Amino acid sequence: MDFQTALGRYLTPEQLAAIGGLSVGIAGAGGLGSNCAAHLVRSGFRNLHLVDFDCVEPSNLNRQFFFADQVGRPKVAALAENLRRITPDLALTLAQARITEGNAADWFADCDVVVECVDAPEVKAWLIEAYVPAGKLVVAASGIAGCDLRPLPVRQIGKLVLVGDEQSDIDQSPPLAPRVAAAAALQANAVLHFALRQAAQKGGGRL
Repeated sequence: MDFQTALGRYLTPEQLAAIGGLSVGIAGAGGLGSNCAAHLVRSGFRNLHLVDFDCVEPSNLNRQFFFADQVGRPKVAALAENLRRITPDLALTLAQARITEGNAADWFADCDVVVECVDAPEVKAWLIEAYVPAGKLVVAASGIAGCDLRPLPVRQIGKLVLVGDEQSDIDQSPPLAPRVAAAAALQANAVLHFALRQAAQKGGGRL
């Protein structure tokens, strides 16, 4: 049984078509981006556009979807390798590059959804300002540090979904695997909800 057939135990053909047909841009391939991408692939998403300038470091391994033998490699290339171990048949666009104010609006212009998974507040702002007014769903995160027992909030404001408490900062609390991975899962869940809602609106079954 292949991966897509196995997913068919949980999702209708119409739902799988909606998920597989969606193009998802992921800005950042670190703790949020790498884990979110893995959750998306496990949910049936096949078309991902990954942008990150960085390479894998030993300090990343406590919370990011990488392994010790990948240290020193570009994150986008290492992540693509790991995602294809889940299912080889993926359409991945990789860019080892920095997102700047001048190019933020270009990287994901052809994507249906943009997932913001970067650390720098100014880059978060550039992405939101570029894609929300353009009518794209943007799933962002802010305030996911530490190991607070309270659930991470998720709120939607129009085309913006925001995960996190918007307060906890890595300068005050460390970025640890459970909470970072939980935030990444919530981001992936927001994208999945969007795709399934589209399928339901087209008559493809329940949400």
